[in-house]
Parts: sequence; structure tokens; C-alpha cells
Amino acid sequence: MPSQPLVYNAPLLAAQLVRVRATLTNAMRILLSNDDGYFAPGLERLAADLAPHAELTVVAPERDRSGASNSLTLDRPLTVRRAPNGFMFVNGTPTDCVHLAVTGLIAVSLASKNGRHFESAAQVIIDLVHRQARHPSGAWLLNVNVPDVPAAQLKGLRVTRLGKRHKAEPVIKTQTPRGETCYWVGAAGAAADAGEGTDFHAVESGFVSLTPLQMDLTHHSELAPVARWLDVDMRVATQKAPA
Repeated sequence: MPSQPLVYNAPLLAAQLVRVRATLTNAMRILLSNDDGYFAPGLERLAADLAPHAELTVVAPERDRSGASNSLTLDRPLTVRRAPNGFMFVNGTPTDCVHLAVTGLIAVSLASKNGRHFESAAQVIIDLVHRQARHPSGAWLLNVNVPDVPAAQLKGLRVTRLGKRHKAEPVIKTQTPRGETCYWVGAAGAAADAGEGTDFHAVESGFVSLTPLQMDLTHHSELAPVARWLDVDMRVATQKAPA
């Protein structure tokens, strides 16, 4: 779900990250990534605020790769470079970035494209990091969405399910300066399922939403109907993958 640029001192942040890595030998290790690119101000703020609390590695795309998060680059080699602030950036997708680093992260979003209150999102994540240190959790992938309001105005936490959107707007047909036809992907659709219990509703109501996600896209209830339709043995299809 759902960054005015923030002024930051890149060499100072880089020195801070190096110093933290040298002193927190037993600290929690966290990988930060995003789909907006390594230069996104929200990523800068989150890294700066998390640095005193964990050993950070930041690996993000070299440019905005929104909409490409779940794809891997297989048709060309990838390069990894280091920015002046210590962040590493990859000429690939967010999945490439995570795949090249390590697996296991908390996915965090400030619920606004023009967010102002990055400190609120950073404080929420610091609190979650401390909670994890006190009470280690399972192997969860949490989708966290933080309202774009001052931290004092956050009403609390809500465990939610993902809401649904209407289909995206139609593509926009236009022409390049050379007369070639090109297309822009239409804007995301408005919220379709945004009732109580969804992340949309929680954020709109001033709460931080936390949604546990899973990678298994299997529609388990449809395995048997498909097997009957194909007249095949269900025994193999219903075996669950190892945890």
C-alpha cells in the first residue's frame, strides 16, 4: 500500500552504519529493501532510525521498480554498487535485491505516496524490532502499513487481512516525440473491499495495520474439483509442501 524529500547527510549516515556494525556484534540483523529505489527518502529515514538498534544491510533497486516486486531478472547479469551513504543498489527488481542479499525481512510501507511523517513508520518498526528481541516470533513475513500522521496520533495496532481494489484504470495510449505509439499503465483501482478488518480500514481509521503474508498461492479448496475435472489421482496433489 501505500515520499517530500528529507535532507540527510550521506557520509554521516554511512559512518553511522559502519560504526553500528562494528559495535553491535550480537545485534539483530535486518535487511532493508523497497521498490521505490535506494534514493527514496523513506528508506533513508528508516535506516537512520534503525541503525542504533540493529545491524543493517540495505539493498534496493537503482531506480523506481514499483510493480515489479515479484519478478526475477533471468535474461541478463546483475550488478551491485554502493552509494555514498553505504546503501547497495542493484540494476534489477526488489526480488533480485533480496535474492542477492539474504532472505527474511519485514516489508514496511508508509501509507502515502507523498508522506511527511517518516518518523512514525520508523518508530513503529523500532518497536517491532524490540518486541522481536524480547519475544522471538515465528518465521513471519509481515506487511506493515503506517498512517501518514505524527506518531502521537497513531491509535494503535491492528492485525488485518489484505483489502481488495477494483481493477486498474485502462492503459493510456500516447505517442513519443518520434511518433511511435506507446502506452502508460493505468492507475491502480480504488478500494473495493475496504471494510472493517482490512488494512485499508485500519489505516483510514488511524491504526497501524499488520498483515501476515504467505508465499503459497495454491487455491487448496479447488484441488479436488480440478482433479475430478481431469479425472486424475488426488493423492500427490494434496500433499502439503514441507514447512
